[in-house]
Amino acid sequence: MEKNGNGMIAGDSLPPIPAKRYFTIGEVGELCEVKPHVLRYWEQEFNQLKPQKRRGNRRYYQHHEVVLIRRIRELLYEEGFTISGARLRLDETNGHQIQEIPAGPSSIRDELMAVLQILSK
Repeated sequence: MEKNGNGMIAGDSLPPIPAKRYFTIGEVGELCEVKPHVLRYWEQEFNQLKPQKRRGNRRYYQHHEVVLIRRIRELLYEEGFTISGARLRLDETNGHQIQEIPAGPSSIRDELMAVLQILSK
């Protein structure tokens, strides 16, 4: 999948993100095609999403948060991830790689045998 400058997959139907510093929850909802109550819920589920709150607890999102919301939307709605799966995927892409643990001693042995074969050539 090829992404454009806005962090979206090329060919996606979402509107381009305007060059603004802050966006209201209504604007973000329109830009990401997500209802405001869903955005508020995602704030609870994804700790990377922390819009600034001002006057009367109004939320103001920055450009990078709009891009993040589009990525969350893509993971949930287009790729079929669950909330916890999307959270893990976002953590992986932010440098918090989850290390895979080999299945058991036989897989370690197999890997060592493969290394020996390469070295013996």
